[in-house]
Amino acid sequence: MTATFLRFVFPTDRSIFKRILTLALPVILANMSRTFMTVVDVAMVGRLGAEALAAVGLGGVLVWTILSIGVAFRTGVQTVTARRYGQQRFEDCGQALNNGLALASVVGLLVAVIGVQFAGPAIRFLISDPAVISLAIDYTQWSFVGAACITVGYAFQGFFNGVERTGVHMEVTIVSNMLNIYLDAGLIFGNARLTEMLASSPLGDLSSLALLWSPFDFPALGVEGAAIATLCAATWMIIHYTLRAFTSEFRSRYRNFQGGFDRETLKKEMEIGTPQGIQQVGVMVVYILFFKIMGMIGTLEVAATEVVFTISMASFLPAIGFGVACATLVGKAMGEGNPDRAAVCMEEAVRWAFIFMGTMGVLFIVFPKPILQLFTNEPRVVEMGVIALRILGVVQFFDAVVMTFWFGLSGAGNTKFPAVVDLALAWGIFLPGSYIMGIILSLGIVGPWLAFAIYLFLYAVVLAWKVLQGDWKEIEV
Repeated sequence: MTATFLRFVFPTDRSIFKRILTLALPVILANMSRTFMTVVDVAMVGRLGAEALAAVGLGGVLVWTILSIGVAFRTGVQTVTARRYGQQRFEDCGQALNNGLALASVVGLLVAVIGVQFAGPAIRFLISDPAVISLAIDYTQWSFVGAACITVGYAFQGFFNGVERTGVHMEVTIVSNMLNIYLDAGLIFGNARLTEMLASSPLGDLSSLALLWSPFDFPALGVEGAAIATLCAATWMIIHYTLRAFTSEFRSRYRNFQGGFDRETLKKEMEIGTPQGIQQVGVMVVYILFFKIMGMIGTLEVAATEVVFTISMASFLPAIGFGVACATLVGKAMGEGNPDRAAVCMEEAVRWAFIFMGTMGVLFIVFPKPILQLFTNEPRVVEMGVIALRILGVVQFFDAVVMTFWFGLSGAGNTKFPAVVDLALAWGIFLPGSYIMGIILSLGIVGPWLAFAIYLFLYAVVLAWKVLQGDWKEIEV
């Protein structure tokens, strides 16, 4: 018992433990900047009222449901790139990027067109509050246009992560997120109201900061302005990624943007990425219906859930860094013909994730109210969110396992098993459990969140079993 505990607490391989942190840190910083951007975004929208918060929550879930197919490009490109990197076939790394970008561009355009066309009917299905519907449609349509750029960005991210250059992802993400925050403030409130808000800030008179926005005549677009800001930032993200990929540092070694399609590489990327794309869309549909169930309970429940999900990003998004590092090192080790080292990479990565997410979970459990008050000044939303945030705190311990092993198996090329299990649990446990406990048993906001906890616990157990089983070590990419 003591030996097992010590093995869990202390690194088995310190060099891998440190390498995971080295690769993960840029991704963590990038995702922390995204978290900060989202926090500021929600805080700004929160000043517009509960209806605006609910609109952004519903619209955001709808957009990310379709956009989540982009994960397929990130996974496909990263897994193939990391394996070829381990095999020292560097030009094939660039070929993986070329194929991923071409396919992502086509799919991204389709996502934008279809999303804009069907945003209205989808929003009306999700909620019946007229005030929320109007705001959500405007927000969602603009967000779908930006989704085309984000889809292409996934392919770039997979390449840079796969060649162990996660710092490029950090650089691009931080710059685009800072641009998003700047445009958010201007386009949500407009110059006049922004100046008034800065003058009456709890930190004192900050009206002098309004000079930052004075060169432009920003209109007050409210919720719609938040979506337009995201579109502009996503467009810059693609420009920034392209400029970095065109530098001689990358073109000379990987020969990206040179040559056409390679059928075998494209086929392998699609084989690896497609299951995750289907998984992400299928699970996100469940999250949409989760919000639908919350909407059946009440608008305040939707607003509280949106705030709690936003808070979860403070733990979830940074922890992705350990998963990305795990996937890269697992893929590289497999390319070097060393599956046992790949297994150690998974072990060390889950240790990091458990430490980080577990710490955040304790904070969510002990200090739910003060944390919620950072995101909304609506007392009813805060009171509603306390129990949900505490449940989320417990979930962090399960999610650490899910996060790491999901990425680790992806890095090895095993995406089908995690996808099938996730879809089965999401549709078979999470969704019906949310409805039964939330609506039939009248547990309110607590019911769906309990179903969420049960779903992630079961998923963590199954993925841990699969990793220990070890058949993923035989996969060829």
